[in-house]
Amino acid sequence: MSDSFRAMVIDTVNGKPEAGFRQLTLADLPDHDVLVEVAFSTVNYKDGLALSGKGRIARRTPMVGGIDLAGIVVESRSDKWVAGDKVVLNGWGLSETEWGGYSRYQRVKAEWLIALPQEFSLEQAMAIGTAGYTAALCVNALEDWGTISVDDREVLVTGAAGGVGSVAVSLLASKGYKVIASTGRPETHDYLAALGASGFVERVALSEKGGPLQKERWAGAIDSVGSTTLANVLSQTVYGGAVAACGLAGGADLPATVLPHILRNVALLGIDSVMAPVAKRQRAWQILGQHLNPVHLQALTRIEPMSALPKIAEDIVAGRIRGRIVVEIT
Repeated sequence: MSDSFRAMVIDTVNGKPEAGFRQLTLADLPDHDVLVEVAFSTVNYKDGLALSGKGRIARRTPMVGGIDLAGIVVESRSDKWVAGDKVVLNGWGLSETEWGGYSRYQRVKAEWLIALPQEFSLEQAMAIGTAGYTAALCVNALEDWGTISVDDREVLVTGAAGGVGSVAVSLLASKGYKVIASTGRPETHDYLAALGASGFVERVALSEKGGPLQKERWAGAIDSVGSTTLANVLSQTVYGGAVAACGLAGGADLPATVLPHILRNVALLGIDSVMAPVAKRQRAWQILGQHLNPVHLQALTRIEPMSALPKIAEDIVAGRIRGRIVVEIT
């Protein structure tokens, strides 16, 4: 085990968050029960905000970034895990209130971990990461609501070329739904069609202010954009339909009215991936194992070294990332 190792650490400099590489030792890590050697992490939109300084994600500093990790247990004071176990961690405050995955080693609480699903390698688990796991939570929520079905009624995915969107398109298509992808990047249409999208809506068609009740179209939707886009999606959802909202890439506001909810019985389902209970997490990973096409997963994944994190963070916030980025920690 190395005496020192590199980590991406967020500090406060002149009152603002600033990220940079730093050498740490095991003595620097939190005093939690399970020591994990991290093999892979990933970059989600929240990670991009944290590392680029464009969002105050870390609630205390210094803070090791990275809301995801996959690795192998080295030491454990908990009877839940033993050395050699392969584990995955998504959320639970990593990079916000707890040190995260951009570190060769990390100590975490035993209850945060789940066993690596047998269908995936550590690398594939981070190709999925919080974004893909969130997409699975959204699909489960829509199916539980009960209005999406395998017929001619369309299911919309906004921000479709991003991490959540890419996995959502693949999952929904694999389960037989007719998926319409919304993106502002026409060059990603072939990519999204290969994942299973059967049609497209340009981003601008949903990002401009529309009426509170528009023509009914979507049986359900997964939205990672928020703001005016989410307002328009709600106003276009069919009677009794539902929208699973999980992101705010377009803004945290919601310039909408109650009309879709009280006149068309449209539900807005909030999806939280950070503090979701273990049962929901396990169910999400189960649907990923059963329905996420491994060919699709490979097609939407790019592997980068940890040294590339600063550039990747800027790119994901600017909307220049397609699919998923796996960060190789070791």
